[in-house]
Amino acid sequence: MDKLKIAIIFGGCSEEHPISVKSAQEVAKNLDPQKYEPFYIGITKNGVWKLCNFPDRNWEKISCHPAMLSPDRSIHGLLVLEQGQYKTIPLDMVFPVLHGKLGEDGAMQGLLELSGIPYAGCDVQSSALCMDKSLAYIVAGNAGIATPNFWIITAKENIDAGGFTYPVFVKPARSGSSFGVTKVCRKEELRSAVETARQYDSKVLIEEAVAGSEVGCAILGDDMDLIAGEVDQISLSHSFFRIHQENEPEKGSENSTVTVPADISAEARLLIQETAKAIYRALGCRGLSRVDMFLKEDGKVILNEVNTLPGMTSYSRYPRMMAAAGLTLAEVIDRIVALTLKGKR
Repeated sequence: MDKLKIAIIFGGCSEEHPISVKSAQEVAKNLDPQKYEPFYIGITKNGVWKLCNFPDRNWEKISCHPAMLSPDRSIHGLLVLEQGQYKTIPLDMVFPVLHGKLGEDGAMQGLLELSGIPYAGCDVQSSALCMDKSLAYIVAGNAGIATPNFWIITAKENIDAGGFTYPVFVKPARSGSSFGVTKVCRKEELRSAVETARQYDSKVLIEEAVAGSEVGCAILGDDMDLIAGEVDQISLSHSFFRIHQENEPEKGSENSTVTVPADISAEARLLIQETAKAIYRALGCRGLSRVDMFLKEDGKVILNEVNTLPGMTSYSRYPRMMAAAGLTLAEVIDRIVALTLKGKR
């Protein structure tokens, strides 16, 4: 049987570029060579596309060729420049392993829709919806799911710092991995925090601080046929959870510990998994997503955010939650591929 030609797109222009490279390395290690013929397409921080041999740390410097994904459906694949001429590589599917802006916000998914090539993960609408925390809260809230109270600050809007009950979190509305996020405990700190968030997005969210444990649940599947990974739980020594921002995250965090399975009751575990599935469906997610929530002391579960292309690094939460539920990363990839080809868009 012919191997599936699968393009792994990684890197990208967002602040999460290094995380995407690490995610692509883990995906590459877990692709079955008997089933798949991979093509690794790296996008530099400046937005240049290159076909490379493997997504290692120095991928840009070793034997790369300019490449682009054609939006022309008659080509249905890659255009690669070699020796002054373009050759075409037809593809069976694309697995975007991108995080943040222009990766999981619907932009890449729009290009893939134009190309007509099946792709893993959420579509344009659900990617854009989940990327914008305020829109995700509105849609989830209308579906009966609890969300934090929040306020939207536009680009040039003046803020009445006395109008909030502290602490609050100030966040870029459309960013990931806690970049630009500040916990504000006094009104005197608010303006500076908003300026920090505006470095990442013109739309800023001020969000009430929810008293409770941060928990997450990995979801895999489409529609009513969903698999929930084991629930994880984040324990903090101080401050707040800033995944991927340590110098060497593979060695752990300076202020947090992620425990999977979470040390919670069976009832709470089931409630979190069912709430994660309800959020996933309400936001129109497909393929895979990681749903982050808060578990309050009274047992109530509140949405935090949804990551439509969650990290796949060696220390990432999604693969760890799936592994705790009995699925290796190789098996998760096989299932994502099967879902993508089954639901060709």
